[in-house]
Amino acid sequence: MRAIPIPVDVSRLTFVVVTDPRPRLVSQHTGEVKTDRNGQTVYQTGLSAADATGRVELVNVSVSGEPAVKVGQVVVPAGLVGFAWEQTRNGETRWGIAYRADAITPATTAQAA
Repeated sequence: MRAIPIPVDVSRLTFVVVTDPRPRLVSQHTGEVKTDRNGQTVYQTGLSAADATGRVELVNVSVSGEPAVKVGQVVVPAGLVGFAWEQTRNGETRWGIAYRADAITPATTAQAA
């Protein structure tokens, strides 16, 4: 499966930080931290994404460099895209959507309204 980025319209959603940013690991066994092409550490932040109808999804969003956000803040994930993935291990196939953003920044008062 080829990874084609799917843009997300963040203007229709409200995002709140639910887990503090933490370095993303390449391997949980070795503790190796994931880095991007430029050598920056990739961080993963848990966000809740709510739409106008009140439907909420929890998503983990990866970003290069540590975002200056904390649990409970309303944020904007700039340049948010999703990538569909599929993995077969021990005969069992799993799939999902991985999310990546250019940056995760605190929302201004106008954006949070």
